[in-house]
Amino acid sequence: MTGGMTRDGRRRPPEFAVLEADRALLNRASTAERVADILRDRITEGHFPPGARLSEESIGGALKVSRNTLREAFRLLTHERLLVHELNRGVFVRVVTVADLDDIYRVRTLVECAAVRNLGEPPYDVAALEAAVFAGEQAGLERSWRDMGTANLRFHQALVALVGSPRTDELMRGVLAELRLVFHVMDDPRRFHAPYLTRNRQIVEALQAGDPVEAETLLRAYLEDSRAQLSGAYAQRMSEG
Repeated sequence: MTGGMTRDGRRRPPEFAVLEADRALLNRASTAERVADILRDRITEGHFPPGARLSEESIGGALKVSRNTLREAFRLLTHERLLVHELNRGVFVRVVTVADLDDIYRVRTLVECAAVRNLGEPPYDVAALEAAVFAGEQAGLERSWRDMGTANLRFHQALVALVGSPRTDELMRGVLAELRLVFHVMDDPRRFHAPYLTRNRQIVEALQAGDPVEAETLLRAYLEDSRAQLSGAYAQRMSEG
């Protein structure tokens, strides 16, 4: 897929072609919040790495939205700590700090474990969880590590979505988008994602068996191990950078 051309005849980078495909999601009633949703999703999927400058011209042209709408979307995502505005330089995807990473996992543990603990009586609709696990396994077979990371994030988003709380869903979308920025920095994403596919499936199996207590136990251990592994490696990568 090519990136198309800008208004002045320059070739648009490939990542903006993804946004051109997103244009169909917008309509005349589109708002800055909807644009922010699209950009957040693309950050979560790994299309825009930390430190990338977001061009108003390229993104506005791809989505066919006004500069004012786009700037409001940027403002919303800056408030969510996904973007930063640098005076006289523009808007950039934020680089997450080591302290940010530890806090992300603190929030994940609080929200995800509480979500599983409060699922109520079984049976639980785990179709979205199963789909995310399958997508991760397929990505592994295809050696598509970015897609494997996306599938892993989608698994945890679907896990929290079982509670049926739009506010919690919104919180998790932002938290997981921040986590994707961490994944971008790691030089061996397979090592961080592949071992957790099996653990994701174990959580699904516990929920299918109607055992949320076991699912929470598995999830808490998963998050503790993931934080310890990722935090140490991320700190080393940031010091090298």
